[in-house]
Formats: sequence, C-alpha cells, structure tokens
Amino acid sequence: MGKDTVADIITSIRNADMNRKAMVQISSTSINEKIVKILLKEGFIKNVRKHCENDKSFLVLTLRHRINSIPKGSYKNLLNLKQISRTGLRIYSNYKRIPRLLGGVGIVLLSTSKGIMTDREARSEGIGGEVLCYIW
Repeated sequence: MGKDTVADIITSIRNADMNRKAMVQISSTSINEKIVKILLKEGFIKNVRKHCENDKSFLVLTLRHRINSIPKGSYKNLLNLKQISRTGLRIYSNYKRIPRLLGGVGIVLLSTSKGIMTDREARSEGIGGEVLCYIW
C-alpha cells in the first residue's frame, strides 16, 4: 500500500474483480470507509464488514459478480473503476461541469468541502471539487 489511498482501494478492488475473488481486504481509513459506503449504497458491492487484527483494522468487501449465459461460464466484470486525479495531476471541476458517466448510469466520486460524495449529490448541493474516480 502506498500513500495514495484512493489509488490503492481502486487497484485492490479492480484486481480482486478481475481474478474473480469474492472478497477483498483493504485498510480501514476514513477516506476508504466513505468510498466503500458510497459503493455499498450505489449497489456496486454486496457487503462490508470491519475486521480488527493485531491493533490494525481492515474492511472486508464482498464483491458482486455476474455470469453471462452465452457462452457458458464466461465472466464479465461488474465493477469498472478508473482513477482520474492522481498525486501528480489533480483534476477539479465546478458543479456545472461535473462529467456525467454513461448518461447517469455510472457515478463520479468527488472530494468536496463537505466530504466525499457522488456527482448527483454534488450537483444537487451546488458544489464542485476534486474528481477522484469514475465507477460504472
């Protein structure tokens, strides 16, 4: 795990999803808990539980998967994540220019002055912020 917690959580979830893992374990920080709470609320993950071990706490995520009926047994990722802001390049947007992902099907996570929220919440609040990632 590096210093960019958003990149770490995105990479951990993406790798677990590509390898068809049912569960993934990530470190428990306030930013990670807020992102996971949004993913759970939007239906991208099934379940979250907090696990403590040797004075360290972890979040254990249960991922959703889908199996296509044609061809038999083929697998398609349900969760697609793309990091937008990085440590070397921060991307900011005001509330009028927040991108809409797939016509509103996907979500954009923003770090605003009122905390981490989705694009819909930020538009309704009328605030912009740093564009963290796209999830569809």
